[in-house]
Amino acid sequence: MAKFKIKKGDEVKIIAGDDKGKTGKVLSVLPKKNQVIVEGCKVAKKAVKPSEKFQNGGFINKEMPMDISNVAKVEG
Repeated sequence: MAKFKIKKGDEVKIIAGDDKGKTGKVLSVLPKKNQVIVEGCKVAKKAVKPSEKFQNGGFINKEMPMDISNVAKVEG
């Protein structure tokens, strides 16, 4: 398991992929998969079944993990 310079709460810039150029806050780091979840980036529409949390079900927008090599820490 690698040790990363990026941690939860850091401000990062996307340097590769569909969201290239965007900046956002790291919501979580997944060290076993070498991935991070960045707020507002790589958003996917997920179908959810009706439950206590989602009364009607339908679709929600959810941030998906991206490779840690595609983000760079914003200094300052």
